Amino acid sequence: MTENKNPIVAVVMGSISDWKVMAEACNMLEQFDIPYFKDVVSAHRTPYKLVEFAAGAREAGYKAIIAGAGGAAHLPGMIASITNVPVIGVPVKPSAYTGEDSILSILQMPPGIPVATMALNGAANAGIYAAQIIGAYDNSVYAKLEAYKKELEGKVAGMSADLKAINVQEYLKQQAQK
Repeated sequence: MTENKNPIVAVVMGSISDWKVMAEACNMLEQFDIPYFKDVVSAHRTPYKLVEFAAGAREAGYKAIIAGAGGAAHLPGMIASITNVPVIGVPVKPSAYTGEDSILSILQMPPGIPVATMALNGAANAGIYAAQIIGAYDNSVYAKLEAYKKELEGKVAGMSADLKAINVQEYLKQQAQK
């Protein structure tokens, strides 16, 4: 585990209920051996904690911040308004809604306050994107990213071979029986 060992990426979320999505960002950071910090920081319920966190982000050594929130998802934008450390926003699908509100809350940032916005529940890509930010200056992380992409390429090659081996008529019969 690479959490809290001189963290260079912060993973924050508006509520513990966001953890089921945001854990994927931490998982990707661990795959690339990137030390991270994780916490709950609510834009609406703990505004002073948010300001303290964001204002101290650079001094804390963070090279990127992954911020996930659902509903009125102001966390990533508020952090980006306070720090110049790159912020990656993850819109989290709330249980009661479709998630468009989360996406738009993070996506529609005013000029001058950018947030890199991932897909709905796209925390894994947020972790990869943070690794790419770190990999821009850290050769070992860059090499791990290259190996990861080769692994993806191998998986797709396997899927391609599997697909070519499928008999269409047999497959359709199997699907009809399900």
